[in-house]
Amino acid sequence: MDIGIGLPGHAPWSDGRVLVEWARRAEARGFGTLSVSDRLVWSTPEPLVTLAAAAGATSRIRLLTSVLLGPLRANHALFAKEVATLDQLAGPGRLRLGLAPGLRPDDFAAGGSDYTTRGKDLDRLLERLAAAGDDQVGPRPATPGGPPLLFGGHSEAALRRVTTYGAGWIAGDATVPGVREFTPRLAEAWTRAGRTGSPRVVASVMYALGPDAEAAVSRAIAPYYAFAGEDYARYGVSLAHTTPEAVRTAVEEFAAIGCDELIFMGNDPDPGQVDLLADAVGL
Repeated sequence: MDIGIGLPGHAPWSDGRVLVEWARRAEARGFGTLSVSDRLVWSTPEPLVTLAAAAGATSRIRLLTSVLLGPLRANHALFAKEVATLDQLAGPGRLRLGLAPGLRPDDFAAGGSDYTTRGKDLDRLLERLAAAGDDQVGPRPATPGGPPLLFGGHSEAALRRVTTYGAGWIAGDATVPGVREFTPRLAEAWTRAGRTGSPRVVASVMYALGPDAEAAVSRAIAPYYAFAGEDYARYGVSLAHTTPEAVRTAVEEFAAIGCDELIFMGNDPDPGQVDLLADAVGL
């Protein structure tokens, strides 16, 4: 199982150069993937811009949006050009796009998009991405066929997107029982669609390490999930991994259920968190 690390974009960072330092350290310590999350109504950095900076600061580590809110990218031709440009900057085989319709109505209100049609809007975006090589808009991607797509969600629509357009599925705030419950449905849908091989299964979990770990998690996660109520915010905090032992247990348990990749999302902006995680997982 590959081990990745996620930038602490939802945490209270204040200097974007810190995120670039995370990227450099993540590659130096041997992580397989660097991911970045997406929100509009939050201090989260824009994913494609952030990964472009990371691409310029690194040369090998894979880059992933985890997950990008597709329906907010209303100009589909421009988005396809942005993706192809980022793929060129990163080099072939480094970029993957994790996509989802989105959950928060305030993101759509702020972006002037219709929350109720977000699933259909995402499908139209995917159609445009699939046709990106048939026109002269933007550069050709460096990766043959364009960057692989991963999709979040548990709905039938999510399964349809994975089997029609995707290379696999990505689970945010993942738990072992949740992944174990969904993957048989994923495998069945993949086979039913006539796809060969197996869909890639990527799980993403929260972490912070060190003497301030629990406080850092509370500062980052509790406000981020406050929209869903105090109980859910506490639940989100409780899922985070805050000791090396908890991190190693997560690696063992997600590997045991057949995950292809596990990504630890940072909650403390200190770049030293990269080294603490690398030490915990044995990189």
